[in-house]
Amino acid sequence: MSIATGRDPQAGTLLQNTPESVQIAIPGICCLEALSVLQEDEKYRRSFAQQLNIKINQAERNITSPTAQSLPFYLDRARDANQMLIGETEMRLIEALNQMAALAEIIALRNDMLQSSLSQTIIQDRTDNLILHCILGHARDRPTEVKVFCSGNVNDFGTSEVREALRHVGVNQYFSRTQDFLGWLQSQT
Repeated sequence: MSIATGRDPQAGTLLQNTPESVQIAIPGICCLEALSVLQEDEKYRRSFAQQLNIKINQAERNITSPTAQSLPFYLDRARDANQMLIGETEMRLIEALNQMAALAEIIALRNDMLQSSLSQTIIQDRTDNLILHCILGHARDRPTEVKVFCSGNVNDFGTSEVREALRHVGVNQYFSRTQDFLGWLQSQT
C-alpha cells in the first residue's frame, strides 16, 4: 500500500528497475492485506463523498450568506479530488501487484508458518504477526543468502523484538524506506 498511497515512491521505482542482484520476496498475504486496505479506504472515501454531498446541499439552501453561496464550489472540487484519488490509488496498487506478480517471489503461507504465528506472538497485531512468521520461515529456508527486510510499518516491524527475530534467521538489515535500502545496496558494490 505504501506504493499505492505514495508514501514510499522509491518502492515503485525499485519494482520498475529491480537490479539483477536483488530478488524481491513478499508474503502472499501482504497482497491480500493491501487489497483489503484499499477496499476499506475506498469505503471511507465514498462515505466522505456522501458527507460532502450533504454539506453541498445544505450550503446551496442558504440563500442569504455569501460564504455559504461560495462553499458548494469548493466542496464540489474536494469531492472531485477525492474521487480522483480513489482511482489513482487503485491504479497504482493494481500496477504494483502486477509488477510483483511478474518479478517477485510470492511467499506462500505454509502450515508451519501459521502454527508458529499462533504459538509465538512477536507482534500484537495478528495479521502482521502472521506476515512476520511467513518472512521468518522463508528466511530460515535460505540460510546462505544475504537477506534484508523493508517495511514502512515501523510501529510493528521496527521493534527490537522483530529485529532480533529477523537477525536470528539471517536478516541482518532492516529498512523502513526503500531509499535507505537502495543507498545500502549501492554501498555494497
